[in-house]
Amino acid sequence: FDERLMSTRPHEDQINTAKNVRNILQTSQIAKEYKSYRLQDALSLRCIPQLHGAAKKTLRDALKTIEIEINSCCDNPIIWSEGEDGEVISGGHPDSSYVGLEMDSACIAATMLGKMSERRNNRLIDGSLSEYPWFLIKKPGLNSGLMVPQYTQAGLLNDMKILSHPATVDAIPTCCNQEDYVAMGYNASKKARQIADKLEYILSIELLSVYQAHQYVKEGLMPAEATKVVLDEIAKKVPVMEEDMYLYPHINTLKDLIHSEYIVRLVEKVIGGLE
Repeated sequence: FDERLMSTRPHEDQINTAKNVRNILQTSQIAKEYKSYRLQDALSLRCIPQLHGAAKKTLRDALKTIEIEINSCCDNPIIWSEGEDGEVISGGHPDSSYVGLEMDSACIAATMLGKMSERRNNRLIDGSLSEYPWFLIKKPGLNSGLMVPQYTQAGLLNDMKILSHPATVDAIPTCCNQEDYVAMGYNASKKARQIADKLEYILSIELLSVYQAHQYVKEGLMPAEATKVVLDEIAKKVPVMEEDMYLYPHINTLKDLIHSEYIVRLVEKVIGGLE
């Protein structure tokens, strides 16, 4: 996340992602304590600027395209009030290639975010990697702790991988081959809606593990101020797990916090706007 390192590969969204993480963690005693703990971290940690940056670029490109599309005329034919009877031009504006390609790309970007989130979560619940109790529960074995939510992540991620197959590479001719090529943007958009929902569940499970893991942090080490604000907000709604409990309502609570962007707003109140 070092600014010097980011400058050698100057993708804007990568640079901004690294900057966000530096700003969030600047007051973290935990980060300072473990600064030189390993020679280098796993890719799911040290490649956050690269993957998150690439995903954000893809989603920003999609947003720009969708905004143009929403404010466009996509009819056929299109009629102009020129001459006595007007003029009609038959063209190809109903083609959904712009939307379809962007939505297929968004599906892939979201799935990549999901697979990195699942790997980070796995590092938290795996006691040999996190050095916390296995599955983030005090008596693993008697309790399964956060083992099953990681299964859920794996299942959701498998669905997302299937849905990430691009719809726009397909075409089924219709209308006696007058419509001999079809862009399939509608199907790409339907997939994207499903993937977005599944990604929010995957992120909420990772956030649940982060929340539960903080009870095992070395005593006296404080998280960053921005992190503490988020953890305190979660604590109002989600209990610390001492033994196995019904987790689905708590995962939904965290999903709502993510979907509403409330967590982002909490962080921005502390460190300013995120980029």
